[in-house]
Amino acid sequence: MNFRDGNIVLSKAGRDKGRYFVVLGVIDDNFVLIADGDLRKVDNPKKKKIKHLENTGKTSERICEKLAEGTRVTNPDLCRELAEYDNV
Repeated sequence: MNFRDGNIVLSKAGRDKGRYFVVLGVIDDNFVLIADGDLRKVDNPKKKKIKHLENTGKTSERICEKLAEGTRVTNPDLCRELAEYDNV
């Protein structure tokens, strides 16, 4: 499954295993930049291999719009979007 900006993903490996993140950027076919607004802030996103992520198939439209417009995405924005996934 292809990854794109705004996708909500689940980490399958590493210290952050089991946590949900939002894709903030796609670097190439193997790496993406992810953040969750809590463990990983927007100012310092994590570069993670795609093979260590599971795409949930859901996309945050609000984050997609902000990234497309060039508007700043904030940590509370990410926390708000991921709040429903953390309770699962």
